[in-house]
Amino acid sequence: MNNSKPNKLMSIYNKISKLPFGNKIFSMIIANKAPYFGTISPKITQLRTNYCACFIKKKNAVHNHIKTVHVIAICNGLEMAMGVMAESSIPKHLRWIPKGMSLNYTAKAGTDILCTAEVKPEQWKTGDMTVPVIAYDTNGVTVVEGEIKLWISNKK
Repeated sequence: MNNSKPNKLMSIYNKISKLPFGNKIFSMIIANKAPYFGTISPKITQLRTNYCACFIKKKNAVHNHIKTVHVIAICNGLEMAMGVMAESSIPKHLRWIPKGMSLNYTAKAGTDILCTAEVKPEQWKTGDMTVPVIAYDTNGVTVVEGEIKLWISNKK
């Protein structure tokens, strides 16, 4: 993929993220486009071609019965990280749609959580594409890991 000219979403991020509270504003724009993401009050903390990190604050609204971050909130954060990464990175002649998610819960999520999605540039081709996703606690411990499968096709 030629990265000399960023796509629309990456251009918006590059402009807004330079502003005070820019990452928060950008995250609110994304959550407005896909309102369910707003349920976790996400914050995109890093976005570059083929990589995105999404922060989830540990607070009551995302707790489970044992006061750790509920895994569904983490799934939501991982899907947001993947979606923003995909939308800002996909070559202009392609489009994507999610097909499934497979995750393993590897540790209790007792702190704020950082959800990440990253692919290699050569993965952007038609057919099934697997996006590795990982959620970390503030100590760098992996709390959820897995993959989100996308269907990549040519734009009509």
